[in-house]
Amino acid sequence: MNPNHNNAAPSIITLTSREVYRNHWLRLREDEILRSNGARGIYGVIDKDDAAIILPIDNGRVWLEEQFRYTIQERAREQPQGGWEREGVDPEALAQGELKEETGLTAARMTYLGWLWIAYGFARQKQHVYLATGLLESEREPDAEEHDLVARSFAVEEFEAMMLDGTIRDNSTLSAWGLYMLWKARRR
Repeated sequence: MNPNHNNAAPSIITLTSREVYRNHWLRLREDEILRSNGARGIYGVIDKDDAAIILPIDNGRVWLEEQFRYTIQERAREQPQGGWEREGVDPEALAQGELKEETGLTAARMTYLGWLWIAYGFARQKQHVYLATGLLESEREPDAEEHDLVARSFAVEEFEAMMLDGTIRDNSTLSAWGLYMLWKARRR
């Protein structure tokens, strides 16, 4: 399937673009734009390197992590996910690395399920989705931002209940689970 299925001419063109901020994790640019109706405007875009989200599933159990998310000022449960803040990273190596770093798990099999735009209303970042199976536990290798991260497994039914009752509100986790369920249904 062609991820760029809509090859129509863009209805917004960029007149000028300037980087207004950069740090290790992201770049922020401001674009002056022209809409097809003749109206000019400004678009703020966050550029981030590719990320991965991993669905570690074995024996009817799903691994989740819980950590404090500064932007929302609360602890959140989600699938292991993240990026290495550099271009050209092999998505599977990234997924294996994030899985090990955040949960201590290694996977005998990584199945690529596809990729998603994380939040294309304001950010340009792809997130590669992997199913991790044949899991082995070992020591975690967290980075400084993950000092309070807790990883543990839940029965699939319990995980799905957390999505339905609002305990899990991370759109990447919900989207990745939806992609997994579609993939799984087509394998029958």
